[in-house]
Order: sequence, then structure tokens, then C-alpha cells
Amino acid sequence: MSSIRTYGRARLAALLGVIVTLGLVGTALWQRGAVGEEARKETNDKSVHQAQQLSAAFRKAAETAMPSVVTVRAKSKAHTVKGMNPRRGEKGENPLKGTPFEDLFRDGMGFENFGDLQQMIPGREGMGSGVIVDKSGIVLTNNHVVDGADEVIVHLADGREFKGTDIKVDRASDLAVIHIKGAGSLPVAKLGDSNSLEIGDWVIAIGNPFELEQTVSAGIISAKGRELAGNGPHRAPKYLQTDAAINPGNSGGPLVSLDGEVIGINTAIATNNGGYQGIGFAIPSNTAKWVMNQLIKSGSVERAYLGVAITPIDTDVKAHKLGVQRGAGVLVDQVRPNSPAAEAGFQQDDVIVRFGDHKIHSPSELQELVERVPVNSKQQVEILRDGKLETLTVVAKPLPKDEETASSPRPRQREESDSSAYENETLGLEVADLTGDTAEALGMKNVSGVMITKVDPNGAAAEQLLRKGMLITKVERKPVHNVGEFKAAMVHETLKEGIMLSVQTPDGNRTVFMQAD
Repeated sequence: MSSIRTYGRARLAALLGVIVTLGLVGTALWQRGAVGEEARKETNDKSVHQAQQLSAAFRKAAETAMPSVVTVRAKSKAHTVKGMNPRRGEKGENPLKGTPFEDLFRDGMGFENFGDLQQMIPGREGMGSGVIVDKSGIVLTNNHVVDGADEVIVHLADGREFKGTDIKVDRASDLAVIHIKGAGSLPVAKLGDSNSLEIGDWVIAIGNPFELEQTVSAGIISAKGRELAGNGPHRAPKYLQTDAAINPGNSGGPLVSLDGEVIGINTAIATNNGGYQGIGFAIPSNTAKWVMNQLIKSGSVERAYLGVAITPIDTDVKAHKLGVQRGAGVLVDQVRPNSPAAEAGFQQDDVIVRFGDHKIHSPSELQELVERVPVNSKQQVEILRDGKLETLTVVAKPLPKDEETASSPRPRQREESDSSAYENETLGLEVADLTGDTAEALGMKNVSGVMITKVDPNGAAAEQLLRKGMLITKVERKPVHNVGEFKAAMVHETLKEGIMLSVQTPDGNRTVFMQAD
């Protein structure tokens, strides 16, 4: 009996212990749940607070910049042009001049049947954006917003309108300044330092897309240093890329940092349908300031130049043959006669590694540095020539107004291979001696080399865009004057190790690098 009681008491004690334990566990779980809920609430509060801070930053940037953003309306009057009369040998004005279709009918091409027919070109009106950069009434915008306009109207954020006067443009950078008079003291945007931007920085675009004035869109800087194809050799070479929505009508408006500073002028979009598709481009504010100050001061932009045709060092074979790292400099393909570079002693196949205090990594980087130095100033340029560093002193001259890429007369192509022709299977081409008669006919009396007479469409030469009629002047920096010298120079050359050729083309000299995969 006693043992039974003892056993019962033991069970009761154990049961009480379990109840107490469960109570403690329950209390702990309840407390933990309460603490977890509190932690989650605190985290949510922090997230909301951070979002509110970002929202406030956007709001503050927009409030700072919007008063200085304007709408620019450009109007052109209707006018007539006369077609060409082939019977009198006349060339009429292209009726599509000034439109996106102008280049389809250059020099009256395609209008030979119009005779003396008068063509009426209707008036046009376009709209873009701009930003006030001086309280006296100076507006910065894109050239393409005002180009060809007979009248420009600037609509301010406060509702007032003024006629634009004394418009100065720089087609090379696609920038323009407009003066407005009688507006009194105006709100001015602060132009910031675009070099301080980093990929991922927040920005807002302000403008008038689709005639919806004072529209703000937000995004980030998605890339820097973008180069757009078809912009010509002296257009603003490096753009800021953003995913802030930019649409027709935004052109000329500001791209603004969260500090409320203008760090770009919205200029172009990448699109398949004419509308926003996630990528827009802006001229960096530092470029805009440089152009704008010259337009305000003298009405035009004076750029310096060297007079060299250059290409990037963007392949391993190029870097190996030139003795540099990829991207460490640019290669001189051609030195233009009577240019600052020619006077300074530059040579084809020099590698420009430094300009002044700046290391060079790309052609656009060198171009941007050169064109902004003071005209007639002396600049130290470090080059690599035949594996040795040298320093040349060049006087930066003003870029000629009518400067074009130096070119050579287009060689006359031979219909049949010359009897002295030599076919090189390694390169996939055939060459022949450049005769005196051919050289004289081509204006190449002082040029020596071998002429390409045939190219294998599946060979290495074809891959490098070599064509019949071009001249090979050097193999691995060694001049070749005839087929015999060319054959001797090619004896030990293989595509596995890479082959370097200097070639004269209809568009000038270039250095070609070939290598097997």
C-alpha cells in the first residue's frame, strides 16, 4: 500500500513537472512571438522611413529644378523649292531637305523628272525642352530642337512666353543656346559635375514628353561613356545612359541628380518604335558647360585637333604585336599631311599612351581631351614606338571648318590577275607589283607597296575587310616595295602568332591585325 502511494505521488510530481515545463515553454514562445512581432514592426517602420526619405529626395530635386525648365517651340514656315531641269543641267533644291528623308535624295537625286515644277514644303512646328542657365535669360537646349526654325518660342514654367533671339548652335555636339529678353530675373539651374556620377546613382528627367509639360520621370544612371553610332567624328563622344523615361519632347531638358543639379541634357533614345524602351542618353553636363560657355562668349565652338586617324587596342593580337596591354593606349593608323601631328613627328603605328597628364584608353577619350585644350597650346604626348617610350611635343591647332577624313584616290581595280601576281594562302589574297603607270594614274608617285588583286571571300584578309585595289605597304612594320619583298617578309609569319599589316585603302591608311582562332 505504501509503495502504491509512493508510486502515485511520483506520477503526480512528474505530471506537475510537465505542466510547469509546458507553461514555461508557452510563456517563452509567447514572449518570443511578441518580440518577433515587435522586430518585424520595427523593420517595416525602417523600410517605410527609408522609402519616405527617398521620396522626399525626389520631391526636393524636382522642386529645385522644375522652375528653370522651359518648353521650346520651333516653327518653320512653308516654302517652295524648284526641281532640277536636266535639259539645262540645273540641280534643284532637294524637296526633302531638313527632314529625316533628306539623305535618301542627295543632290536632287530622284527628282530629275520634276523639271521646273515648284514643290511646296509645308510649315512645321516641333516642341522640345530646355533649361535656364543664366538669370539674364539664357536657355540651354539641343540643336536639333531649334535647327532650321524661323521662329522659336520659349514657354516658362510660370506660364509666360518669350520669343527666342540670338540663337547660337553647335551641330557637332547637338547643343544650342537661346536668349530671351524682358523676362526679368529668372530661376537658374545649377550645372553639376557629371564626372562625379557613378553607375546606379538616382536621377530624374524633366521635360515635355508628348507635349505634357513639366513631366518628371525617375531612374538611375545605367551606363557612362556611351558612344552612339553615326554621330560623326567630333560630336559629343560620350553620353550618360539612363533608364529614366525619355520620350519625344524631352530633348533639351535636364537630367537632374538628387541634389537638384543638372548633370546632363537629354538628347536621344534607343527605340524600335519611336517611344521609350528603357534606354535614354544625355550629354554630360561637363561637356554641355564647355560648349555653352564658348557659344555664349563667341557664338561658336573652337576645337583643337592633332590630325591623326586612330583605332582602339581592343584585341589580344593587337596588344601582343604592339607590346602593350589591351586598352592601354590607341594606335595611330594615319598621320594627315601638314597636320599638327605631322609637324610633331608622329608616325603610323605609334601607340599614344598618354596625353598631357592623362593616360589614354580609347579613341574617344583622346579626342575629347584634345579638342578641349587651348588652341595653339603645346601639349606633351607620350608614345610607344618600336617598343620604346618617347615624348613628342605637339601644338594643338584649331580644327579646320571643312576638315574631312584624309583619303586617297580609289585604286583602279584590275579585271585579271597580273602575270607577276603572288597568291598567299595564309592571308587568303593575291598581290602584284604597283607599276609606275598605275601609281601615277592613282596619284601615288611617292607610295610603294603591293596591290591586292584578289581576295578569298572565306580567308583571313576578307574577315579584316581587305579588298581588291588596296595596297599593302608594310609587313610587321617592315616596308615592302614589291612582290619579292612581300614574299620574303611573309616567310616566317603565321596566323597562329598573328600578322600585322599596314594597308592603304581608299579612305586612308590603317593597320590590320590577323590571327587564327
